[in-house]
Amino acid sequence: MKSTLYLLLQIFVLVIFRSDVFCQEAHKWGGQKDGTFSNPVLPADYSDLDAIRVGDDFYAISSTMQFSPGMVILHSKDLVNWEIAGHVVNDLTKVSPNLDWSSMNSYGRGIWAGSIRYYKNKFWVYFASPDDGFFMSSATDPKGPWEPLHKVWDVSGWDDCCSFCDDDGQLYFIATNFKLDPNNNKKYNIHLFKMSQDGKTLLPNTDSIIHQSPGSEANKLYKINGLYYHFFSEVKAEGRVMMMERSQNIHGPWEIRQLNHVNKTVDREPNQGGLIQLKDGKWWFFTHHGSGDWEGRAASLLPVTWIDGWPMIGEVGKDGIGNMVWSAKAPIAVNKALKIQTDDDFSAVTLRPQWEWNYQPRSDKWSLSARKGFLRLMAFRPLKPDDTVRILLRAGNTITQRSMRTKFNIATVKIDISGMYNGQFAGLTHFSTKSYCMIGIKQDGEDRKLVYSSDSQNLIGVTITGSNVWLRSSWDYQGLNRYFYSLNGKDFLPFGNSTQLTWGSYRGDRVGIFNFNRFATKGYIDLDYFDYQYSKQ
Repeated sequence: MKSTLYLLLQIFVLVIFRSDVFCQEAHKWGGQKDGTFSNPVLPADYSDLDAIRVGDDFYAISSTMQFSPGMVILHSKDLVNWEIAGHVVNDLTKVSPNLDWSSMNSYGRGIWAGSIRYYKNKFWVYFASPDDGFFMSSATDPKGPWEPLHKVWDVSGWDDCCSFCDDDGQLYFIATNFKLDPNNNKKYNIHLFKMSQDGKTLLPNTDSIIHQSPGSEANKLYKINGLYYHFFSEVKAEGRVMMMERSQNIHGPWEIRQLNHVNKTVDREPNQGGLIQLKDGKWWFFTHHGSGDWEGRAASLLPVTWIDGWPMIGEVGKDGIGNMVWSAKAPIAVNKALKIQTDDDFSAVTLRPQWEWNYQPRSDKWSLSARKGFLRLMAFRPLKPDDTVRILLRAGNTITQRSMRTKFNIATVKIDISGMYNGQFAGLTHFSTKSYCMIGIKQDGEDRKLVYSSDSQNLIGVTITGSNVWLRSSWDYQGLNRYFYSLNGKDFLPFGNSTQLTWGSYRGDRVGIFNFNRFATKGYIDLDYFDYQYSKQ
């Protein structure tokens, strides 16, 4: 009896102290020193993934919603270590004017899931915007430049599309139409179209519905060993799972199988991504975890086992269906030279690819050339300057990066505040649409004060008399953040309260730099450098 109680106590402690990290080994991620890797391989908000192999290189895309530039491109040599290669969409207003700094009213909208494919000697990216339709672009180099964005179809209520080039060169397009039925329930129909040879037009009278089920999304098309495979996700009693249809004809009839089991609490529903075959013939699946936590929807790598012609994803159980895998031998020798970029000294002529603005920025209010080696952010009024509770969500010129979920995270920015003006507030922030916290300098008349601000509290600190201030954010694995400041770049003092980072509108927490003026379009700050250190394993 005593041993049984002890065992139950151990289980209880394990659940309590690991419930926020689901079943991964606490703090571990990515490539390990023993030739294995731990999931997630990207512990940050890289959602709605698709991935391909071209020669010795792997490329993936991830949705970016209202952040600009849009649709991030990732590059890897080993499927474990990734770098940011660039973005597909430089100007979000080509998708919708609502994604501009002058509107800022499309949180949770914008650039949704898409697909990346390589055929006809080009990379092709297609994606959906739920309010604005389908878009595409192509490039010979995934780092860019990408062709001007083209609207394939002006429509609403569609998502999760994929292009496909058959052996005869015929192009196809698959996507989900979600709409309300007479009982006000969402109905998901998956449609298949033929496309024109340039991939820019859906051909009339070729539309057919090939599947319908609750939550049918995440569409991908493949042709493997002469059979057509349609990957998608579907909502079942256990959660959103991966599904697969196969057929000898692209129009069906289709056989269907479930590929994995999920548990929201334990594995946070890996369910959307891309099948990849390596040169050695083995298969892997690069996926996001669909149920996000404060860091967003992180990315994991899962082995694929083919059983009777079906690609089961994860560790295959007794029922023949895959389950989440938290660690495995790396598929290829680990390439440690690649990593997610974070630091910037602003010496380049363009912004480094880790940066994304909150909405399309006002192009005349930021500059890398106004002062060499600095990023200048010029202040202007927020769209709702009197909404002090949510003011950051309507303030332009907020430049951001994804917040990583690792053992330790320290982001430091050096700011020259000598150009600030009355009414201006500038500094370092964490934000989602659910909550925010900020540390910065607020100018009132001639006085410049250190200020901490969050959803529920504002604290006024010391008067800043010098030209430079260093602001720092430090957060842990659980997403508990603390701010610090320094007046000499060496001695940092804490200021403000600890804050729990959150996610909202399908996006994880962002660390960023903000600058606005409630009263006038006046004042600026110069960013000398941004240094972001995170735990590498």
